[in-house]
Amino acid sequence: MMRLSTLFKHPLMWPVATLVCLFAIDVAHRANFLSITLLSRHLFGAPIDILMNAAPLVVVSLGMTLVIATRGIDISVGAVVAIAGAAAASVLEGDPTRVGTAFAAALGVGLLAGMWNGMLVAFVGMQPIIATLILMVAGRGVAQLLTGGQIIPIGAPGYLFAGGGYYALVPCDVWIAIAVTILTVLIVNQTALGLFIRSIGVNPVAARLAGLSSQAVVFGTYAFCGLMASVAGILISSNVRSADGNNAGLLLELDAILAVTLGGTSLAGGRFSLAGTVLGALIIQTLTYTTYSIGVPPEATLVVKAVVVLLVTLIQSPTARAFAARQLRRAALVRRARESA
Repeated sequence: MMRLSTLFKHPLMWPVATLVCLFAIDVAHRANFLSITLLSRHLFGAPIDILMNAAPLVVVSLGMTLVIATRGIDISVGAVVAIAGAAAASVLEGDPTRVGTAFAAALGVGLLAGMWNGMLVAFVGMQPIIATLILMVAGRGVAQLLTGGQIIPIGAPGYLFAGGGYYALVPCDVWIAIAVTILTVLIVNQTALGLFIRSIGVNPVAARLAGLSSQAVVFGTYAFCGLMASVAGILISSNVRSADGNNAGLLLELDAILAVTLGGTSLAGGRFSLAGTVLGALIIQTLTYTTYSIGVPPEATLVVKAVVVLLVTLIQSPTARAFAARQLRRAALVRRARESA
């Protein structure tokens, strides 16, 4: 019993249970949901589709995790995704062979965007939601200026390979998401940076009094978040073979925040889980796939998604679980009293 209670208290227990439940619903609706086939030296199947579509969200959510862990927030990542795709498309429009330059341009603008947010938050002292709201609004305008308000098609094979190609049977964007996840885990867990981020999230004043350069750490997390958003911008624009300054990455910041919170990261800062974030992103993408596959009307999809996220969040909340347990015990006592009478 003690081991079972310990399992239920594990921070990854509920995200894993939620993902398993969604898979069970899909299997019940379609028996071959988990089947994966090999066709033309590529793997195909619903799990592969979910992984492929979740890759950009995983990448963005990893950057968002570190920002939230420092008591911050970045609601501009969707706009940065659009800017990165637009910058790459603008380079390739002039010369389709400049694939390396396109990648550098996309990553560069994402890094600059993150550094801009980090400067406003860490050094100017603006509230994170206000600082990133500025870029969220202006970023769409910048992306549309780069694209001239048009959807720019991308035809460079080298660029399209990042989001639409396959390597070792698996889509390249899945490999990129895996590589980014491993790199982030190594940076956070194998260096002192993870401890610094947790310290700032728990008590920024104490961290500063202890000699920790909190401004530099916060600035770095926002820069990293912007860089991750630009990687997602490359994957998305490559996958759809175009750059759309108006719709690329639209509402992606909300999905990223949901993925982070579903994974167990505290919005109050300090406590975060990269593994939980990856699970949260997979939950959101699987939920999207499930709602469409079981025939939920498109106009009701967002409502169903919101209800499921609310239920999962309540299940993860210790306060909500304790309240439910008290109500169950009270109901049991009332039933026994009635039976004894």
